[in-house]
Amino acid sequence: MTPVPESGLTFTPDGKQATLALTNVPIIDQPRWPAIDAETTPAFMDFRLVLTATDAPVKYEDPVRQYRFIGVQASAQLEATIRVPSLDFTFKTDPLAASTCDFAVMGDEVNGRYYGA
Repeated sequence: MTPVPESGLTFTPDGKQATLALTNVPIIDQPRWPAIDAETTPAFMDFRLVLTATDAPVKYEDPVRQYRFIGVQASAQLEATIRVPSLDFTFKTDPLAASTCDFAVMGDEVNGRYYGA
């Protein structure tokens, strides 16, 4: 788990866009995964994720699992840089403007208590 500083998550005044931007997030490089003896190498990631809400409503619920999510469809864009210092290796994704996704939602979830409609 990576702590998110207050400045790492921002919202537009209308709440329709959220940006999560973090730098130097510790990760591992493990090229031979899922091999049991796969070695790991410390690495770091910088990224910016932008979620933008649409006006299309979504609702997912499962009364048996006491879960409900109510929100809207969204678009998501991500750009990231991965660094493996010990290998002097850096990988950068395409820019944010070229990023697309097939599924994203924004909203509120309730887990642990089920509220009837």
